[in-house]
Amino acid sequence: MSEPEPDLNKRASLTDEEVESTLRRRKGEGDGQSNEGEDGEGGKSAESADSDDEKLPEEKYLEKLAKEIPQGTDKTPEVLSGALQGLSDRWRNWVIRGFFTWLMLGLFGIIIYLGPLALMVTTLVVQVKCFAEIINIGYSVYRVHNLPWFRSLSWYFLIASNYFFYGESMVDYFGVFVNRTEPLRWLITYHRFISFSMYILGFVWFVLSLVKKYYMRQFSLFAWTHVSLLIVVTQSYLMIQNIFEGMIWFIVPVSMIVCNDVMAYMFGFFFGRTPLIQLSPKKTWEGFIGGGFSTVVWGILVSHVLCQYPYFVCPVEYSETIDKMTLGLECEPSYLFQPQEYTLPAFMITVCQIFGLRSTITCYPFCLHSLAMSMFSSVIGPFGGFFASGFKRAFKIKDFGDVIPGHGGFLDRFDCQILMATFVNVYITSFIRTASPQKLLQQVLTLKPEQQLELYNSLRDSLMHRGILQVVHGVA
Repeated sequence: MSEPEPDLNKRASLTDEEVESTLRRRKGEGDGQSNEGEDGEGGKSAESADSDDEKLPEEKYLEKLAKEIPQGTDKTPEVLSGALQGLSDRWRNWVIRGFFTWLMLGLFGIIIYLGPLALMVTTLVVQVKCFAEIINIGYSVYRVHNLPWFRSLSWYFLIASNYFFYGESMVDYFGVFVNRTEPLRWLITYHRFISFSMYILGFVWFVLSLVKKYYMRQFSLFAWTHVSLLIVVTQSYLMIQNIFEGMIWFIVPVSMIVCNDVMAYMFGFFFGRTPLIQLSPKKTWEGFIGGGFSTVVWGILVSHVLCQYPYFVCPVEYSETIDKMTLGLECEPSYLFQPQEYTLPAFMITVCQIFGLRSTITCYPFCLHSLAMSMFSSVIGPFGGFFASGFKRAFKIKDFGDVIPGHGGFLDRFDCQILMATFVNVYITSFIRTASPQKLLQQVLTLKPEQQLELYNSLRDSLMHRGILQVVHGVA
């Protein structure tokens, strides 16, 4: 007679050894069933293999968890619930989702109006909320509320990671400004050593918190925390790096993802017939194609409009001339944001000549780069959502939270932004960014006076040797 499996009510007291023993026993039983099926006697279907009597405590707990975690798409404010009583569930969800979509867009517009610093702070707030949603699922699944220090450790690692990443931004962009403040100078000089020391402290803290018989769970959540940091903190850091290049590098990609998400939902809602991917049954080919086309059009239009305003295209940097941060409010727009004339391909020139049209077009170079971003956000961006769908299915939950009615949690809305932020940063680094005299000057000004003088003499000798300095003096 086989040993009875542990009761679900005793789930929190299961040790790693007991779970492993149960897994081994089930594996042996599964092998016997499998051989029996191969002989053609008493074979069982996949459905019967997953019956309630044969499920592991882990599987039973996931089903129980799915009923306990709040679901945002099922949460309706009382005022709206009473006003929409006469509508079917499908249309009620459509109205609620649309209402809060417009509300979020309005808030996003206000934050943009407040400037780049407000965008950075908002990115940090969203990062913290997304991290909390992922970590809370881990706590619930592995029942670690009673394990020592793990909640504190997770948030400590978040603080340490943010200190490192945002400190790197301070060093790169505000090094000269911070160096002029005596109490902060040593933070710049020893930033990486301080960051490493903070991480090592957390690492030692984790090792000292290990409890016998619960090693597997604690190491699983240690890995869970670090993967969450990789997904959330790294991407928010890249988003802020994009903002430093000019708000347009943040607004356009984010709005493309929003446009793709909204229009894919609209096209799928009204015209969707063909399922797109099994991970997300509600996604359709009609929504995918309609959202992609809309995103390309939107990207070109919004890029053309924003390129006309220095407020959106100027980078955030420290100006030695005026001795303050420019915050992207005024600058001389770069080549990317000045209208340029382009000659059409040969086959199009012939067509234009037939109809008496011009063989050249005038547009902002950034609009051409926006085509690459819109294609990525339309074709690859949705896979961030598919990844999140697979993650939620693994834990049998519908949403990451219930903060936003009709949408779910913060991570439900920002899942596709994860891939987009990385792509934009890689795109800027690979195809846009060049050596900037302003950035080089910031690095030079962080040197000691004697090092600056040595660099000046070396540069002067090099310019004179190549005959450049005399030419400049001659012109002067």
